[in-house]
Amino acid sequence: MNKTQEAAMLMSSLSVYRGIMNRTVPAAFYQLLCSTEKSVHEFLKAWGNFVGLLYDRGYADSLSKCLTEAAIFDENAFSEAAAAGNVKELKKNVLDAAARDICVINKISKITAEDIISDCFSGEELQSVADTLPRWETGEPIYQFADEKSSLRLIAEYHKKNGCGMFARFRAFIWRNESIEPVAFPDTVKMEDLKGYNLQRGIVEDNTVAFLNGTNCNNCLLYGDRGTGKSSTVKAILNKYCKDGLRVVEMPKDRLAEFPLLVDKIASIPLKFIIFIDDLSFSSEDKSYAQLKAVLEGGLAARPDNTLIYATSNRRHLIKESFSDRDGDDLHRNDTIQESLSLSDRFGLSVNFMKPDKAVYLEIVRGLADEYGIYTDTAGLEIAAEKFALERGGRSPRCARQFISSVRAGLTDIYGR
Repeated sequence: MNKTQEAAMLMSSLSVYRGIMNRTVPAAFYQLLCSTEKSVHEFLKAWGNFVGLLYDRGYADSLSKCLTEAAIFDENAFSEAAAAGNVKELKKNVLDAAARDICVINKISKITAEDIISDCFSGEELQSVADTLPRWETGEPIYQFADEKSSLRLIAEYHKKNGCGMFARFRAFIWRNESIEPVAFPDTVKMEDLKGYNLQRGIVEDNTVAFLNGTNCNNCLLYGDRGTGKSSTVKAILNKYCKDGLRVVEMPKDRLAEFPLLVDKIASIPLKFIIFIDDLSFSSEDKSYAQLKAVLEGGLAARPDNTLIYATSNRRHLIKESFSDRDGDDLHRNDTIQESLSLSDRFGLSVNFMKPDKAVYLEIVRGLADEYGIYTDTAGLEIAAEKFALERGGRSPRCARQFISSVRAGLTDIYGR
């Protein structure tokens, strides 16, 4: 039995980590290993398919990293128990099987292109083809797999902190079709990218840190004028604290009735989840606000300890109301008004992002200009920034960022040319 045949048999025998065989690149690698006993044409087709996928995924320089990352993100009996902190409750044969699979994955990840070629090509007539085949490098595994003696412990520690499956691989999710779907390319905004509103962002961040630490914290309503960075604040906090076990699931307002389904899926996961409801408001005819009230307080489906609700809105009072609503024919009009106003009060924390005045707006502009290395006289910069804001109907951090982008693109002149 040559090295390639042995690797194919070992990969076939994976048990606990068998799920990696459903991943695209490991599956293509297994097909390549098995194709060595088939025709030359099938082997070459499997080679091209595997190498192409490996290159597409950015692993041309490390097959080991590719296979071990597939394993660390696998959802299986060991990773689920580790995420829940219940590894000690697993039977010894399960732990032994997991340890054996880790050794197998490490071994097969060291198979080189030359190993396979030497096992499969013989004869001068095929050597010319073999010499032209694209190669890969084996590289190094991720650190949890580097030392087989400590791998099981390191992998368990990783899952206890980061969860398993898609919750270990991704940080942002969206609730869609009654399931949690990962966001492959979330907004990468950082806290330091956001200028101004340090007080407001500090309040939200402190509340989030308390949540992560398991101390007193509140559901949070971020309200105020458009373009002031309410949603960006939530995204930046996620990017800063995802390494500490924070995840965000965005829930559309029209799916609030499905909140119990969502919390059922995440209640037992050892991570902290912010349920994010963006741009929240209701019309007076929209009775779905009652669902949100039940979610925030008083519903039968209690919010689990690992969940908070963060919502953003352009309105302090979330239910749109006209004068005709107040002059309607409701016999208990005051009760109706109080019910409308009480919704926002059910958020334990409300943070106001007001539209900046001229001084704050220009401070944000100067901060962004400094960040991007835009050097000019301050007066010229501020005059152009103020003109830009007036043309767009008002000052805001979003307007300041758009102004700087326009300057960088050469569409706005700040040099008086």
